[in-house]
This record gives sequence, structure tokens and C-alpha cells, in this order.
Amino acid sequence: MTSTRSRIGLSAHLLSLSEDYRGAGINRYIYGLLTHLPAAAPHLAFTAFVADRRLADDPPDGLALAFPRWPTQSRRAARIAWEQVAQPLALRREGVDLVHGLAYALPAVRGARSVVTVHDLTVFLYPDAFNRTNRLYVATITRESVRRADAIIADSANTRADIIRLLGVAPDKVVAIPLGIDEQYRPAPPAEIEALRQRYGLPPCFILYLGTLEPRKNYPRLIRAFAQLRRQSGLAHTLVIGGGKGWLTESLFALAEQEKVASFVRFLGYVDEADLPALYSLADLYAFPSRYEGFGIPVVEAMACGTPVVCADNSSLPEAAGAAAILVNADDTDALAAALERGLTDQAWRAAARRLGQAQAARFSWRASAAQLVAAYAKAGQERSR
Repeated sequence: MTSTRSRIGLSAHLLSLSEDYRGAGINRYIYGLLTHLPAAAPHLAFTAFVADRRLADDPPDGLALAFPRWPTQSRRAARIAWEQVAQPLALRREGVDLVHGLAYALPAVRGARSVVTVHDLTVFLYPDAFNRTNRLYVATITRESVRRADAIIADSANTRADIIRLLGVAPDKVVAIPLGIDEQYRPAPPAEIEALRQRYGLPPCFILYLGTLEPRKNYPRLIRAFAQLRRQSGLAHTLVIGGGKGWLTESLFALAEQEKVASFVRFLGYVDEADLPALYSLADLYAFPSRYEGFGIPVVEAMACGTPVVCADNSSLPEAAGAAAILVNADDTDALAAALERGLTDQAWRAAARRLGQAQAARFSWRASAAQLVAAYAKAGQERSR
């Protein structure tokens, strides 16, 4: 019997199961939705167009998978060609009624409604954080996809406002749907925490920052503030930085030497997601002085694990942190050093931050995000009478 369910095509070529920077950030958004959308809308049929064939080893329930006919993961040009030339034909063959581009890019398909997620507008606000070729592509595909889309999804109210302001989009076309976090993010058991400490060789007390090593994350400012804190207060903490190498990081590793704190700064590299709850739980403080974020998932994950947070006061981060974190100007080294010191030493604040942080984190789930997205599909005109 032919199914009468409307079919959603999820363009998810950036999904990567690799243990490097490609497996972080937007990847978490894509995987979170792929695993929760089918349950949020059993009356719909979902096909995910993905490049990483390892997903076929353990596919999300209720999700059909479609792979490109040529390798697209290692070469951007091959991925773009597939998305814009071959994928529209595949969408038509699959009988897709609505296509959702999960990361900026929307395939040029006719006869179907379309939705695109724009996670942030870093390429327009901080163009120097990209190399020229990548900047040109991201800016062009974002503008064109937004122009063609029937609806646009933003990760936060701040990103929604950026899209309306910078791209000239009508407000009723853009909806803010906050991201979620997985249920594994909660305070880890002591035995699990100690096992992780031993496995990574972590020090007794440390400040943690997780994120891809790239300019927007503001690592140099954090290292300078940390060095200033050690000089002024004598605190014995180490700064632990976890994240895969991104781009434009050549001078980062030398900075700790210049600031004379090299023996107190640890670079872990990419950290497997399964280890993150215990790592957050083990940290004395989570610091996130990023210059700009579309949402700020690590802030919410850290709070869910009961870890006090210091984060920047810009972009979407106040939405993610609520009243649970110390908010600070990410470009003010003195203010950041003072915030780190308070976050480590003010015991009354730390107790309140743990309580408020877990309550704030409970507001964000992939289940809720998926339900809101299904409502956005309906608003975009996807659902047909059954």
C-alpha cells in the first residue's frame, strides 16, 4: 500500500561521526534532530540525505537514509555539487514534499516547500575568522538559501534578530527554535569522574573550556586572563582546553609560553562526546568567553552537569545561560580574570549557580526542539490533507 504520509527530506551532508572539529558544533544539532524528529511526528516520513556512511551501522529509529553517489565528505566542491546539482534530482525521486537544509545550504529543488536553518551569521559579523574561499561560499549560499526558503529556523532569538537585520528577511518568515542537549548531560557518578581523571591525567583542580580551536572562540583572551589570574591571586588551578583544531590557530599554542603559564595550560584535543558529562562534572568552573554564538550548547551542557559557568555577555549566550552564569565582556581581560576568580572562590555564588544552572538547562531538550520544528514545517505549508 502506498503511504499517504508527507515526506520530509533532511539535507544533512555536514553530519560527521569523525573525532575532530567536524564532529562538534553543527554536527550536534544535526544528530540531535535526526534522532528525535521521527518520534515527534509519527504522521510524517523522514529521509536524511547524509554523506557519512558510518551512520548506516546504527541508524536513528524511524529515519530512512540516502547517500550521495560520489564521495562528498573530504572535498567541499564535491559536496556543493551534490547538494545543488544531484540532490534535487534525488529529492524528486524520493517524493519529498518539504526539504529542510539543516546547515545554511538549501538544495535548489522545485515542487517542494523548503526550510533552512541558519545557525549564526558569523560570516557576516566576523568575516576575518574565515579564509577567503570559505567566507565567499558560506555568505553566498546563506543569502541564496534564505531568499528561496519558505521558512527560516534560527537557533536563538538573537540569531533571529541578526537574520532579519543583516539579510533583510521579513520577521514572520523567521522562527527561533532553541537547541537541546542530550539526556546524558547530568552530574556524573564519582567513580566515573575519577576514572576519567585517571584516563586523561587531569589535575586536581581546573577551569574548563570546550570548543573548536578557531578565532571566534576567543582562546587568546582566555589564556591572557588566566595568566593574569594566576599572577594576581596565586590560585593553583590549571586551564584545560578541549576541542579539535579548526583554523587560524598557529599562534595559539605559543601564547601560553609567552604568558609564562605553559605548564598550567592543557590542550586535550578532540574529546569524545561520551566523556563530556564526566569532564564537565570534574571541572571547578566552565569558562566560555566566545565572541559570538548562535546558541551556545556547551554552556547548557555544563550547567546540566552542575558546573558553575562564566560566559560572555554577547549574542545568544545570555539566552542560554539565563540567570545562572556570570556574564562578562569577552574583550575585557581584566573583567574576565575577575569573573574567573569570583567563579572559583565565591562559595555562595557557586552553590546558587549549581542550582540555577540545572534548572536553566532543564528548559532545553531535543524533544522540545523537534516538536517546535514539526510545527514550523506545518506553518511552511508542508502538511497536506490525509
